[in-house]
Amino acid sequence: MKTNIELYDDRPIENVLGTEMFRPEETVLICPQEVADDRELQRSMRKYFEYRNIPVKLTFVAASLLDAEKVEETLEKVLETHEDCAIDIAGGSEAALFAAGAISGDTPVYTYSRKRNMFFEIKNAPFARSLPCTVRLNAESCFLMAGGTLLPGREDNEKLKDRLPQIDALFSVYASHRRIWNRQISYYQKISQSADPSLKAEGKRTGKADNGIVTADEGMLRDLEAAGLITSLSVSEESVSFRFADEVVRFWLRDMGSVLELQVYRACLAAGCFDDVILSAVVNWKADEKRRDAVTNEIDVMAVRGTQPVFISCKTCEIKTEALNELAILRDRFGGKGSRAIIVTSAAGTKSRAVMRRRAAELDIEVIEWEDLALDKLMERLKQQ
Repeated sequence: MKTNIELYDDRPIENVLGTEMFRPEETVLICPQEVADDRELQRSMRKYFEYRNIPVKLTFVAASLLDAEKVEETLEKVLETHEDCAIDIAGGSEAALFAAGAISGDTPVYTYSRKRNMFFEIKNAPFARSLPCTVRLNAESCFLMAGGTLLPGREDNEKLKDRLPQIDALFSVYASHRRIWNRQISYYQKISQSADPSLKAEGKRTGKADNGIVTADEGMLRDLEAAGLITSLSVSEESVSFRFADEVVRFWLRDMGSVLELQVYRACLAAGCFDDVILSAVVNWKADEKRRDAVTNEIDVMAVRGTQPVFISCKTCEIKTEALNELAILRDRFGGKGSRAIIVTSAAGTKSRAVMRRRAAELDIEVIEWEDLALDKLMERLKQQ
């Protein structure tokens, strides 16, 4: 095939997968007018194929995908003016699919099954006959195909892979002191500075923190010292002093949510089924990362399995409806149907959270609670399709 014809779909992967697999010279996307006018989205898709080392010409042709006659007319023109065409009907509306069937004639037609992760011949397309999809994506690819950009997050993910034993040690301490963790982290924030080169924390044993009065817990401090996360610990009735092991550990112990995010990141790596795992994935909703008015969001952990992105939000507190809604919006915008959204909480799975779990189910968001946060159990939950 020289020309691949795509019926534009709201699920970004549907618009690029045929080109990924069959490498045509040109891909023509029959799309709504707003997409044909969206220069930023088009630039991002071209950047996607450049990033993927796929030399292809992209042509966007406007036609209402809800009007079968318009799609037929558009398809006829494309088929008349392009050589060796094939039509991918994996995406598009019912009207567009009807039009493609009516006009295709002898033109090869093929599709893709998300459930089976295979391409199938509809007619005259032996190249797509029961063909397994071999495309493996990473997080940056997922954002580019949807018109966004992956920005640098607050963690160096390559260096983070060398800290897996520290992450294990941190979560072990957290598991022993989960109920007081947030208040103690708030206390550490008060007695230390985020940029102090000495890495020292010192102050009165009891002081204002977390909107109240907090006393440093000696047991938690001793466990952190035994884990090698802090050094030079001195605790008395009146005062506390210690040094953080390094700047990265200082950040972890001054940020309430880091411990849970790190555990999920660790489990994603250990699961061994993901092609890419990123902690703190910051996405710019627009392809132009320099625009000041661009909307950005941070995804606590993002993993990609083949062509399926997994968006994970982590909460060391109660899950609110706003958090569920935000996660669903991000999943729908940058993954679409077939992608996964997971919210992880260190709260126990009690009956009082039934309303939250019901709302999550309505939004097709998986909920992982404290009972499944041990590494082996968490790995099994993440492996589920």
